[in-house]
Amino acid sequence: MEDIPFMSGGLPRFPESMWRQTTPLPNFGKLNEDIETDVAVVGAGITGITTAYLLTQAGVKVAILEAGQILDGTTGYTTAKITAQHGLVYDKLISHFGEEGARLYFEANEEALRWVAETVKERKIDCQFRQEDAYLYADSNDQLNKLEAEWRAYERLGLPAEWRDSLDLPLQAKGAVVMKNQAQFHPLHYLTELLAYVTSHGGIVYEHTTLQDAAEPEPDGRLRLTSEDGHRIVCRHAVSASHYPFFDGKGLFFTRLHAERSYVVAIEPEKEYPGGMYINSGSPTRSLRSAELNGKQVVLVGGESHKTGKNDCTIQSYETLEKFGRETLGIRSIPFRWSAQDLVTLDGVPYIGRITSNHPNIYVATGFYKWGMTSSALSALMIRDLILEKENRYVELFTPSRFKADPSIKHFVTQNADVAKEFVTGKLEIVHLKPEDLVPGQGGVVKHQGKRAGAYRDEEGLLYLVDTTCTHMGCEVKWNEAERSWDCPCHGSRFDFKGGVIEGPATEALPRLHRQPEQAKS
Repeated sequence: MEDIPFMSGGLPRFPESMWRQTTPLPNFGKLNEDIETDVAVVGAGITGITTAYLLTQAGVKVAILEAGQILDGTTGYTTAKITAQHGLVYDKLISHFGEEGARLYFEANEEALRWVAETVKERKIDCQFRQEDAYLYADSNDQLNKLEAEWRAYERLGLPAEWRDSLDLPLQAKGAVVMKNQAQFHPLHYLTELLAYVTSHGGIVYEHTTLQDAAEPEPDGRLRLTSEDGHRIVCRHAVSASHYPFFDGKGLFFTRLHAERSYVVAIEPEKEYPGGMYINSGSPTRSLRSAELNGKQVVLVGGESHKTGKNDCTIQSYETLEKFGRETLGIRSIPFRWSAQDLVTLDGVPYIGRITSNHPNIYVATGFYKWGMTSSALSALMIRDLILEKENRYVELFTPSRFKADPSIKHFVTQNADVAKEFVTGKLEIVHLKPEDLVPGQGGVVKHQGKRAGAYRDEEGLLYLVDTTCTHMGCEVKWNEAERSWDCPCHGSRFDFKGGVIEGPATEALPRLHRQPEQAKS
């Protein structure tokens, strides 16, 4: 990585995922014909690939359809902890789902963790899989009170955990709860093996294939999906594993999910790392875990979460994590930095199962709230059982059709009021910057021909102009400096500087305001 340009402080100039950089990935063609299959899995991240793997093992014919490239979504940009320790969660779960529901949540995630561990062992997958203890620590007196309430919830539920008054790391810990024998791994090394099994046993993968928001019934009871190019996919079951559901089915998911971004800095530490996976119980979030890179140990320093489109200086998030890493472990070098986007449900529990009662053969898995490595395995196991008509005791807890009055109603009103506010303020924003004001490497909202527009001038001086109105529901996107992207603060859609879709729910690009990028005037 010696040729990567660096910013001040040693941060790489551009974001790049360590997982993707260290994993050769296969390429697959675009769907260019009508096909028939038993199950269409929409999305080639960890949920889609794991679901396809389980169904293929069961002798089911599977086709995976990916709008972009495989493993280029959240899965390729995770911190990759596999754990049932999901922050301050069990005390809240008891309040909203009762002790039985909270215990089921733990058991579901523990079962998913065991399945991943068994799969790695059974298939002899070389993916840096390692059992580690997961620590949740309080970094202030206020957070200590909440952590103590969480510990009481652990005791009520009989969860396998211990209380610690201090940590081996030089962190400002007032106390900690440790859940033993959790795990971490290299997610893409793991998934390429599962994908190889799928493709070698009859599964088919299509990249660069976006589907229309429609699922029509065939006369024989099967489903008909249609790509944007008009090609038909006829199947008995469809699985939405596309992070944001490709098909809403009147489930109103865009009103019941919000998107959050978080950041990671991979550091080569000066001090010895004692092992374990750490996350604080306060805000801003701080997360630590180790990994291996070219035979050396690195530590992934994560956190700085915020709602997508709600941070005007995203590069500062990386700088803050760098500072935390330097103060905690010292830094020899920073080979990588990257960010990820996660969807959050109204009550913090993922939506997994039949998308609505009116569409019993369409399934969804979304809203993993930063814990997708475990939730994805859980989702795949549940959806496999639903498709094969096997009993699964977690169906009711995770059903996407639930709508809890407390706290969901409060969150529903607040979340959608926030969307309405963003819609109005984006339209009324006064813009003073002009395209010619931008220097190479700079982007932002500008006034172009008297109207609001998005502009980015690349390192060669070429100017890219796009319409800033999100193609999902008409909110105004904002410039993300650290990722060189246009982010929508309403529902989390993201676009590259040329206007292309990075993440949904949007499926259409931002319109370009001129066909060719313009050269800077001398």
